[in-house]
Amino acid sequence: MFNIVLYCPEIPGNTGTIGRTCVALGLKLHIIHPISFDLSEKAVRRAGLDYWKHVQLYEYENWNDFLNKTNPENLIYFSRFAEKTYYQAPYQEDCFLVFGSETSGLPKEVVEIEKSYSLPSFSEHIRSLNLSNTVTAAAYESLRQIKNP
Repeated sequence: MFNIVLYCPEIPGNTGTIGRTCVALGLKLHIIHPISFDLSEKAVRRAGLDYWKHVQLYEYENWNDFLNKTNPENLIYFSRFAEKTYYQAPYQEDCFLVFGSETSGLPKEVVEIEKSYSLPSFSEHIRSLNLSNTVTAAAYESLRQIKNP
């Protein structure tokens, strides 16, 4: 199955909710530090409910540590600035869906814009979607495409 990667997440409730989605879909969750909270924090457990203990969780000191330890071949980045939509992403088994922090997204030195996708927004009043909602939508679209090519 594929993997979810959170680059420096900032909100424990989002991370907990994403962990719960990973458990539901049988996905691995990779968290890249620094993060602004403790993963044992009550808010993460609250959002992940009693499922948090079942999350296949991997932590990395930084982006290079992640790359060195996982050697990912298929990275798919999500950015609100991407021109292609998440329906067009080349999802496949063992790909890594990479999401940035809630306030600043993915830094330029990490993201490969030609491998970036966005979830469409049709309102001028919304800068971006909630991270946990975005991850869930992308995860289900990935699953749909992988299971029903």
